[in-house]
Amino acid sequence: MVNGHDQTGSRIGMWLFLYTEIILFGGLFVLYAAYYHEYPRAFAEYGRELNRVIGAANTVLLLISSFTVAASLTALRQRAQRLCMGLLAVSLGCGALFLVNKYFEWGHKFEVGLYPNSPTMAGAPAGKNIFFGLYYVITGLHGLHVLIGMSLLALSLVLIHRQRITADRVTVLENSGLYWHLVDLIWIFVFPLFYLIL
Repeated sequence: MVNGHDQTGSRIGMWLFLYTEIILFGGLFVLYAAYYHEYPRAFAEYGRELNRVIGAANTVLLLISSFTVAASLTALRQRAQRLCMGLLAVSLGCGALFLVNKYFEWGHKFEVGLYPNSPTMAGAPAGKNIFFGLYYVITGLHGLHVLIGMSLLALSLVLIHRQRITADRVTVLENSGLYWHLVDLIWIFVFPLFYLIL
């Protein structure tokens, strides 16, 4: 316990919370696998309609952001507060670019009518409706997690600036970083499932 703050309890609580997140996305991946088994050709065909360049760019952005989050924690422990804040700012920038890319990608899909209950999808085969339904649910839920993760990192940045998070009290930044790494890990599964499907 540091300054009345139970760091061990906070870490355990965060790991338990992350476990529930893994169960949530794990269930969605199992659902995906079941439908992929039912419609393998349809999933492969419609997966080619997704923009692999944007998907790959978003993967790189999240990998960079995970590195800078981890590096920010190291910098804080070495009492390099400005470097820590700069690295967190880079992470936030990567997260913002990820969401901008996702906005343009989704926007294009809406323009061509590839969204649930659109006139284009009304007469489409079941495999196409299921593929894009899963695409929107899983990538949309992941995008929400990116927003939450960015909020946690931004809060950490403010608290570091106010010296509420210090080298001796890093639990909030650690937990925010863990959440961000989970967001990155989930995307590592989402990217091949939708964009690299064969």
